[in-house]
Amino acid sequence: MNTITSTTSSVGETTARVDLAEFRRGWHILILAGLGVATCVTATVLYGFGVLVIPLQKAFGLARPDLQLSITCLFLGASIACHLAGVLNQRYGMRVVTTVSLLALAAGYFALTLFRGTLWQLYVGFFLLAFAGIGTLQVTWSHLVNEWFERNRGLALAIVLSGTGLAASVLPPLLTWAIARWDWRAGFIAMAAPTLLLTLPLTLMWMHSPARLAAARIAVVVLSGESWSHAIRGRRFWTLTVALTLAVSAVLGLLTSVIPLLRDKGFDAATASGIFSSFGVSLVAGRVVVGYLLDRLWPAGISAAALALPAVGCLMLITVNSNVPALVTACVLIGIGTGAEFDISAYLLARYFGMRDFSRLYGLLLGIVTFCSALAPALFGVLYRHRGSYESMLEVAVACFIVGPALLLTLGPVPRWASRAEA
Repeated sequence: MNTITSTTSSVGETTARVDLAEFRRGWHILILAGLGVATCVTATVLYGFGVLVIPLQKAFGLARPDLQLSITCLFLGASIACHLAGVLNQRYGMRVVTTVSLLALAAGYFALTLFRGTLWQLYVGFFLLAFAGIGTLQVTWSHLVNEWFERNRGLALAIVLSGTGLAASVLPPLLTWAIARWDWRAGFIAMAAPTLLLTLPLTLMWMHSPARLAAARIAVVVLSGESWSHAIRGRRFWTLTVALTLAVSAVLGLLTSVIPLLRDKGFDAATASGIFSSFGVSLVAGRVVVGYLLDRLWPAGISAAALALPAVGCLMLITVNSNVPALVTACVLIGIGTGAEFDISAYLLARYFGMRDFSRLYGLLLGIVTFCSALAPALFGVLYRHRGSYESMLEVAVACFIVGPALLLTLGPVPRWASRAEA
């Protein structure tokens, strides 16, 4: 008979020492999952499509705002695909779903080279691309890391999810080179290349559950944690979902607005970009530092503190006009919260609900967060048109960064999940 129990862990129970044994055992998983995050469909298109906008505009005479709607279609598709990814991973296994998805995603990129200038075809293509890459979404890579890492789960997730920084650094110059050498079609082929040449082979070689879980399945032990039906009926899951939806929506609304806001303060394009560049550095640093602390202190408290820092940054953007160091500090504070939000979602879900139905629960949570955050830039645009400035947008963001973290503080102590098999 399978028995699943939980006890409550005390705050700050773990030691400050990093468990190197976990990293020695799972280093290849960190490489695979980090590369998987960097080449997942949302990261690849989000960081690569900007390079394609002008070539597509010149080739077909399309307006830039119309082309940018393709990203909205992608993320709307991803909001549905996130949930389906969790269901498929649970039923068929991550390795099968991911392998098929990598092949389908590459085929999807190749199919987009057939685009002939009709916008609705591009919108439908991007929407369907999210489903082609369903097994490459963050749900899969976070689940894989959660299986391999226990004592250093927060730090491991932080390292892996920094793969988005790799995508942001490598993809734009790669696509720029390919398009300059050939044409816009080469941009989509360049998107497919890392998926086929790097992520797919490593997935086939390295993607499997750790030995302890394989042994557990042989012994017919159910992974510990709350069931899907029990979790979605409880307050904690929806509290976590609402809190993260508020924080991530505010972040995405800010990302496309900070540089124009700085220009409105009188800075030239180069200075505004230079101030905003501090955001990227703090994003990576925020992931690593917050990930380390999550393993060692009360995770809900650390999460609330990290996600509240952007509120201070937004207030500084409202009140500071020409002080460059202060504006850099504001971008750093926003970046720390931005670098932590997805690490926090995967970590808290695993800690508070266990691994029994992690994929399905994380898919649902990520789907809701993705859908709502995809609408945030449009909402912020409406606020800007209504007020003629970014002040009201920043005020809404401050409210989100206060209410969301405050909700996390109501999650309470972390259950200590345990499972055992009884004959």
